[in-house]
Amino acid sequence: MLVLTRKHNESIIIDGQIEITVVASEEGKVKLGISAPKEINIYRKEVYDEIQAENKAAVSRSLDMIALKNLLKK
Repeated sequence: MLVLTRKHNESIIIDGQIEITVVASEEGKVKLGISAPKEINIYRKEVYDEIQAENKAAVSRSLDMIALKNLLKK
């Protein structure tokens, strides 16, 4: 993990196309502004983790349905 120190209105650039700027920091919280191309999805980690869990569950349900169909064909 890369750890950087940035002050208010300072930025970092990722891969030449994503800019993350410190917009504000107060009471132990930091507000970040993110500029990125529209085709790049940006999620808070907890939301991303939920999406991944739902996707895994959907694949599992799909595999269960395929297995059920195969059993019914016999």
